Amino acid sequence: MSRFRAAALAFAAVVFAAVVAPLPAVAADEVNVYTYRETKLVQPLFDAFTKDTGIAVNVISASSGLEQRIKAEGANSPADVLLTVDIGRIDEAVAAGVTQPIKSAVIDEIVPARYRDPDGHWAGISMRARVIYASKDRVKQEAITYEELADPKWKGKICIRSGQHIYNNALFAAYVAKHGEEKAEAWLRGLKANLAQKPSGGDRETARDVAAGKCDLGIGNTYYWALMLKDPDKKAWADATRVILPTFEGGGTHVNLSGVLLAKNAPNKANGVKLIEWLAGEKAQQIYADANYEYPIRPGVPLNPTIAGYGRLTADSLPIARIAAQRKTASTLVDKVGFDN
Repeated sequence: MSRFRAAALAFAAVVFAAVVAPLPAVAADEVNVYTYRETKLVQPLFDAFTKDTGIAVNVISASSGLEQRIKAEGANSPADVLLTVDIGRIDEAVAAGVTQPIKSAVIDEIVPARYRDPDGHWAGISMRARVIYASKDRVKQEAITYEELADPKWKGKICIRSGQHIYNNALFAAYVAKHGEEKAEAWLRGLKANLAQKPSGGDRETARDVAAGKCDLGIGNTYYWALMLKDPDKKAWADATRVILPTFEGGGTHVNLSGVLLAKNAPNKANGVKLIEWLAGEKAQQIYADANYEYPIRPGVPLNPTIAGYGRLTADSLPIARIAAQRKTASTLVDKVGFDN
């Protein structure tokens, strides 16, 4: 029995409640992936990787707790690669001490430095932007800055999910990194004053509420709008809104990452590095673009037409590591201003 199969069975009933994909028979060449991405979203990538390399991919998917799981498994952890979303998850994995540096000239060449850990523990493999879902009927302006979201002209017109959610935490942390804690606090107070309702739901629900006339602006990730457009039950929410790519004053649009990390005790380390490098390759990057509606990390890979329709993305130049360093401050400010109350 492989270490991965044994670990999957041992943890089947624990509090993490991970969803374990059916595992193949023990393979001579394999790599074990723990992922926060839904299996259905990443399985096309793993199938293509196996076809290209002959390396079988075993998958454990969960919505939370993977860092703690790897830590609890210790030296016997079967995890080779952790695939995650958002700099919050990435930062938590590094802080938990369950990763090791990815030593790869391929990754260093392809992934821009601002989307890599300075110490090599993680690398971005795709991007998403935090944007505005604007009412087509009630919002006429074509450009909005993040700073402007605190302008009283938007009073009672903005919908957003919890300020403590990792997606908003990253945006708020970027604001702290850009402007400092004092200005960020003032901005959060202004943004809170402009909310149409208590923060709730998810990004899709902000579009729903804009469509229903509860607010004029919703804040969400780029890929959710594209997913709504193809969902018959939610297409009306997308049809009633349009995506505006906001920017920081004097800067660009805030982006976040889907990232990959190499597990500290990876039993199949070489295969783990192969997978990480493959994910930065043209084939994988095109799958990310077309199947997951994300921005490729690799230059030159065509965007999905829906994403391209938002307009030209000028990603802010702030290094992701600097944003991650302000996550705790951003979270404290959210509580201080009573953002979610």
